[in-house]
Amino acid sequence: MYTTAIHLLSLIFASVFQSQIHPMQDTIAPDVKKQPKELSIHGDTRIDNYYWLNDRENPEVIAYLEAENAYYHEMTAHTRDFQDNLFKEMRSRIKEDDTSVPYKYNGYWYITRYETGKEYPVYSRKKETLEAAEEVMFDGNVMAEGHDYFNLRGISVSPDNSLVAFGTDTVSRRQYNIQVKNLATGELYPEIIENTTGSGVWANDNKTLYYTKKDPQTLRSDKIYKHVLGTSPEEDQLVYHEEDETFNTYVYKSKSRKYIIIGSGSTMTTEYRVLEADQPAGNFKVFSPRVRGLEYSISHFGDSFFVLTNKDGATNFKLMRTPEDKTSSEHWQEFIPHRDSVLLEDVEIFKNYYVLTERDQGLNKMKITRWDSGESYYLPFDNETYVAYPYINPDFNTDTLRYMYNSLTSPYAVIDINMTTREKEIKKEQEVLGGKFKKENYRSERIWAEGRDGTKIPVSLVYHKDTELGANTPLLQYGYGAYGYTSDPYFSTVRLSLLDRGFVYAIAHVRGGEYLGRQWYEDGRLFKKKNTFYDFIDVSKHLIKEGYTSKGHLYAYGGSAGGLLMGAIVNMAPELYNGVIAAVPFVDVITTMLDESIPLTTGEYDEWGNPNDKEYYEYIKSYSPYDNVKAQDYPNMLVTTGLHDSQVQYWEPAKWVAKLRDVKTDSNFLFMETNMEAGHGGASGRFEALKETAREYAFLLDLEGKTD
Repeated sequence: MYTTAIHLLSLIFASVFQSQIHPMQDTIAPDVKKQPKELSIHGDTRIDNYYWLNDRENPEVIAYLEAENAYYHEMTAHTRDFQDNLFKEMRSRIKEDDTSVPYKYNGYWYITRYETGKEYPVYSRKKETLEAAEEVMFDGNVMAEGHDYFNLRGISVSPDNSLVAFGTDTVSRRQYNIQVKNLATGELYPEIIENTTGSGVWANDNKTLYYTKKDPQTLRSDKIYKHVLGTSPEEDQLVYHEEDETFNTYVYKSKSRKYIIIGSGSTMTTEYRVLEADQPAGNFKVFSPRVRGLEYSISHFGDSFFVLTNKDGATNFKLMRTPEDKTSSEHWQEFIPHRDSVLLEDVEIFKNYYVLTERDQGLNKMKITRWDSGESYYLPFDNETYVAYPYINPDFNTDTLRYMYNSLTSPYAVIDINMTTREKEIKKEQEVLGGKFKKENYRSERIWAEGRDGTKIPVSLVYHKDTELGANTPLLQYGYGAYGYTSDPYFSTVRLSLLDRGFVYAIAHVRGGEYLGRQWYEDGRLFKKKNTFYDFIDVSKHLIKEGYTSKGHLYAYGGSAGGLLMGAIVNMAPELYNGVIAAVPFVDVITTMLDESIPLTTGEYDEWGNPNDKEYYEYIKSYSPYDNVKAQDYPNMLVTTGLHDSQVQYWEPAKWVAKLRDVKTDSNFLFMETNMEAGHGGASGRFEALKETAREYAFLLDLEGKTD
């Protein structure tokens, strides 16, 4: 049987691949067969020679992915010991027996802790006091046994503290099975609810659980169900069906615990439905009907709802207030007005205070205000490369705000501040083990690069104080630039392995994110998407011009939508970079956005545009990395993907790499590694994930000749 399988695999390889000797080493690079497919729309025809790779059940496809893996590992075999040393170095900085800062909710202190040498966390609680006996709810290490991938999420304890609902994924497709556990007996209830988002919300009767189902084909979160404990999932009642294919739906409980809330959202529009948690037999009512382009989120407190919204052209959002019984938008009254220069990101409500999270010129700010007097103040931060935001604050009845702070040079700290006395207490500061790390050994700064259209683009930088900046300095430039997601300048123990070897790390806060407010996002999507790519390239040119690095030592990294960014820049300005890492890259934009059966497609139209519209088709085609690969020199490149990725399907990077191999004119390295067990987020264990990072860093450091 074994020899038959080996023979079959050799036949597959023979039919798919031809020998292609790498010009630098006598190692065979995969050269996948072409099978032309015509793709026509709007009178335009594209020829896709590698469309056939879109079939994970095809043995030839698996053979190709495994051949790419074999080629990558063979070509980098000389760095294997270095990869292992990097992994050990990264791991040595981590406090393995680490414990979260406990927080109290509904009579229990909740704690997440890691044990030495183990991959997954242990979730536990203690009743009333931290001196009480520990109750272990879940040991992720035990639950992960026998699985190549494991993820536990959506832990939801019933109001009477006796039950807990939770979701598990052992495939990495983000399709979770929900189960319920009796916390007194440890018994698992027999019902298993399949194909969910993993999160469940309890009504106040302690037996009714609301959860979100996914479409089995597109994986769109489209249905909310109600499950009654002790009944079969087949009997579960459909509560809400989101029929608009550009929307996703979800369910959660208000901080006040009074309401179960169903949310529906697309890129540009939101809508909510509410039901009192004491009335699980009741019907949800629409909070305020959806209006195209109107975004809002809701927080309940007392007899009112507070609404964070862009209503009436409030691009950077404003806060409004409305009575519980009059929730439609015509009743909303302005509470915090819109400001042109300040993005209002969130509100955290307490009995005596409310806390606004703002972003002003890219910097996080937290404004604390008393309800009764209106007296307010900002938490002071004296840095330009920091991240600060409210942490876990589940209780209204406290004057203590818990928040997180870290910077490019400072490990994260969890801090409690008494909002009345303004006294602070550091509850925990991340420990960096190994004895080598000292904050004062690192420098950070924020600079501004000028874009080709005159726009000033912020860049956050960090490097070791002994690193001499100049043409020979290696620099890794990171970017994302999509969905309004802001790439904040956070601390990383892993990144120290680059900084301590002379690398500069730069975060380009390009348009498409929200670093400089909502308009910064608007200027990097749809027909302005190319601004994201131009900004990244212009930052690279600025860093070279200002003497931070040079073309021979500049590297770029991006993942997912940031992988699209990588694909675009290597087509547009390949000469600027010595090496590029594209992680799970979204590079086949046209084909994916025309296929509504693929997860995420329909919900992405407001981000990229719908190519069924000719104007969007032509614009997307003009930058789609796969469609714009051409005969030119490309940088050294490492591309990573996961066979089970539900966000960016594996075949996008696979097709891209195959096409690059066929047409590129250089002798630089081109590697692709496919994790055959994982999906979009890579390996699930905390240490296994470090191995992936060690391989990426080894690729960069090897190009710099720094493999010691």
